Amino acid sequence: MYSGLLIILVPLVVGWLLPLHKTAILRAVNRLLSWMVYVILFFMGISLAFLDNLSRNLLTVFHTAAVAAVCIMLCNLLALLWLEKRLPWQHAHKQEKLPSRLHMALESLKLCGVVIVGFLLGLTQWNFLHHASAASEYALIFLLFLVGIQLRGSGMTLRQIILNRRGMIVASVVLVSALIGGMIAALLLGLPLKTGLAMASGFGWYSLSGILMTEAFGPVIGSAAFFNDLLRELIAIMLIPALIARHRSSALGLCGATSMDFTLPVLQRAGGMEIVPAAIVHGFVMSLLAPILIALFSA
Repeated sequence: MYSGLLIILVPLVVGWLLPLHKTAILRAVNRLLSWMVYVILFFMGISLAFLDNLSRNLLTVFHTAAVAAVCIMLCNLLALLWLEKRLPWQHAHKQEKLPSRLHMALESLKLCGVVIVGFLLGLTQWNFLHHASAASEYALIFLLFLVGIQLRGSGMTLRQIILNRRGMIVASVVLVSALIGGMIAALLLGLPLKTGLAMASGFGWYSLSGILMTEAFGPVIGSAAFFNDLLRELIAIMLIPALIARHRSSALGLCGATSMDFTLPVLQRAGGMEIVPAAIVHGFVMSLLAPILIALFSA
């Protein structure tokens, strides 16, 4: 029952315990992590192609992803707007010219393309492709080890996290509201509550949630989790400029785990340097919680 939990937590903790702080090593880890994400999503696409009743299961994937995305993001947005009323975020920043949102969206969709390529290859049904599931499990262990090293090497201390009150508050609101949204989605979809909670725990980190959920629940739920979190990132990219002036907490919260990396440049350009510490703390907390919560809810 707890083998999946150990597969996730052990390599993550081992990576976290390694005190690697050299810039060159951390850059190499980041590059390798990017490549491993592509490799595992490719395997995920292959596994999806081996499903029985393929056309029916693909409809299930997209229906599940759409319902989950709407429920989770709606709960997040309502909770974050409530937070704006209770604790307004005062600022005097004037929005700068933003990078192309279309370009950033296309960067996100590259990973979707990798899943599709793997899926098309899997349709050939070649015998050696049956080993894709086993290969993805070993690749997942290595990826989680790299994630642990990356989180440790980010330089965030407990003091820095606790002292950034806004980042912690937004992270707490996103956490609670996302889990509520996941439970609502599970009830609407007829899924076990733990599955809905696990799906809500990706917090926009689609490259990780899709992989972990595939290992725990199979390629249908795993693919749905991937598209659910991909939609979150794409919607966040589009909404940040519209929300940032009056609803800074909402703009930050919708980014989820990506606020410390992929969407950080957009937040900085739109919201100024003062939003960066809160964005990094928020993203760090979400990134740390995502694999742990998915592991707990899928055990």
